[in-house]
Amino acid sequence: MATTTWGWLVLAFPLLGTLSVAAGYRRLPGRSAGWIGTASVLLAFIASIGALLSLQGHVPAHRELVSSLWNYASTVGIDAQMSILVDPLSVFMILVVSGVSTLIHLYSISYLQDDRGYARFFSYLNFFVFAMLLLVLAGNFLVLIIGWAFVGAASYLLISFWYRRTTATRAGLKAFVINVVGDVGLVLGTYFIFKHTGTLDLLRTFHSAGAPVAFGAHHNHGDLVAGCVLLLVGAFAKSAQIPLHAWLPDAMEGPTPVSALIHAATMVTAGVYLIARMHVLFELAPAAQDVGAVVGAATLLIAGTIGLAQTDVKRIIAYSTMSQIGYMIMGVSVGAYAAGLFHLMTHAFFKALLFMAAGSLIAAMAGEQSLDRMGGFRRALPFTYGSFLIGGLALSGIPPFSGFFSKDEILLVTGERGGWHWALYVIGYMGAALTAIYTFRLIFRAFHGEPVPAARELEAGTPHHGAPSNPMTGEPEDTDVGFPGPTHTIAERALTMRVAMGALSVGAIGAGLIQIPKVDFLVTDFLRPSFADTSLYEPHTRNGLLVLGLVLGAALGLAGIALAYRLWVVRPGSAAAIGARLRPLWDLFVHKWYFDELTDALIVKPALRAGSFAQSTFERLFVDETLIGGTTALVRAGSAAVRAAQTGFVRYYAALLLVGVSGVGLYFLLQS
Repeated sequence: MATTTWGWLVLAFPLLGTLSVAAGYRRLPGRSAGWIGTASVLLAFIASIGALLSLQGHVPAHRELVSSLWNYASTVGIDAQMSILVDPLSVFMILVVSGVSTLIHLYSISYLQDDRGYARFFSYLNFFVFAMLLLVLAGNFLVLIIGWAFVGAASYLLISFWYRRTTATRAGLKAFVINVVGDVGLVLGTYFIFKHTGTLDLLRTFHSAGAPVAFGAHHNHGDLVAGCVLLLVGAFAKSAQIPLHAWLPDAMEGPTPVSALIHAATMVTAGVYLIARMHVLFELAPAAQDVGAVVGAATLLIAGTIGLAQTDVKRIIAYSTMSQIGYMIMGVSVGAYAAGLFHLMTHAFFKALLFMAAGSLIAAMAGEQSLDRMGGFRRALPFTYGSFLIGGLALSGIPPFSGFFSKDEILLVTGERGGWHWALYVIGYMGAALTAIYTFRLIFRAFHGEPVPAARELEAGTPHHGAPSNPMTGEPEDTDVGFPGPTHTIAERALTMRVAMGALSVGAIGAGLIQIPKVDFLVTDFLRPSFADTSLYEPHTRNGLLVLGLVLGAALGLAGIALAYRLWVVRPGSAAAIGARLRPLWDLFVHKWYFDELTDALIVKPALRAGSFAQSTFERLFVDETLIGGTTALVRAGSAAVRAAQTGFVRYYAALLLVGVSGVGLYFLLQS
């Protein structure tokens, strides 16, 4: 089978799953919708493996294969085809996306088994995976933009899945609006690039970019920098980088598997992929690269400080995602392409694992997500606790877990750039320390200490049921009007959930071993053709800097864990005392650096005031009264005149006919 045929099959299976579940949702019994959705993504993963094996049969210089189904548009110099590009980078991405998505689907079969929208959920989930796979396989800018927009639409559907909740619908709209800003950036960036290259095809664009006829064959051409910065706007919106990050924490209003899918394998990684895919253009626009590196570094540090002060379990993990994506954005922006993508892969394992474990914990709490109401679940949820520990150690960069290898590789290449990049290097390690602190703050507070009633009931074999309740008192709590509060399953009692989490645990532990020195299969043998034309792909690493970075990263991670243990286990009240002494700084972290308030003050409220003013003045006076009212009056007057002429007297009509004929005759007499 042709290599590109495998690529088309990767797209076909999730799309078929979406349509099958959507068309037959009323007739599908039990969990069949979940199994159909999971099987379709599993088949896409198998097809991805087929594409990998088939691609290995080509020599490295000929591993960029394009296949087109038809011409999508061919006019005014635009030749856009419905085409896919199968190369090492796209195959790497489809393996990660389809593989992790399969496990998330498997987890969801049991987790959402009692939800009223079970079939609808899997239809949406399959569509999300299809959209992401279309994005990474796109062979030209047009298909890329379509996939980009589909991902945004799918995220809206999933985030607002529990649409009876006002908070969920608002979160979905917020995500959609911010991502539309990114969509506009992507489209405008494409225009600036197409303006000089004259093609929408990705490979031809990259080939033409360095030619004198395109951007003058020199760095930092104005239009190229503008185009790349606009592409970065799209990347920042999708990957939740400041200042376009505010949608990501609110996206936690969706079901936990949605959080895992968005944060681990699909949406937030799209920006990283985009920069890596467009690396040829960014290499010619170093100014745009610097923008990406600085924003990524700022995001990883700011998100880490916010994660220290949050009490919602899923939001803590969400800010962790922001921080880790910041590492990836910084990596691909400084030329550490393989390192950034390798961290993308390892992050997919341990972040999906953390969200799944969080979902199990929240299910045990009957929907409660606040750390302030948790504690003592270590013995009640041993499997969930073990999964949290594995994911937390990988996230904190502790050897030999996968995050230890991938994160330090990014910082290593950043330090090699020298100059002001050393500041990014230092910020990266500051973020590593913060990561360990807030990750184990979550673990220690949720699983250690005095067990709350929910934990004691689980140990006794009588878990919570029904609508969310206060786990401290056992009293029921009000839920949103019309929404009874879904019940979910804990991992300890569902085989499919344990299998999915177990597979991710293996990846979180061992995936880093494929890039240890002298065994770096991922870098040397696979991704090399995609970045062979870059000056920074081959590391010029001094062994001393490599060893220093690995030791420093591990030491900071262990120090962060030790500090968290002292603050929240040995001396539980000390963290609150420190927060009280540093109240202004703590308030800054609690209020998420006031980004929401600034956005509300600078954009939302002025827009609302402008809209209200326009409605009360321009729209009411000019549109309603002048345009609409004037037109209506004119039509009314004309119709009244016509009605007046309809008298019903034949002599009146004959007189009008005589006058008309006389007028025509007079006209011809005068013309002659």
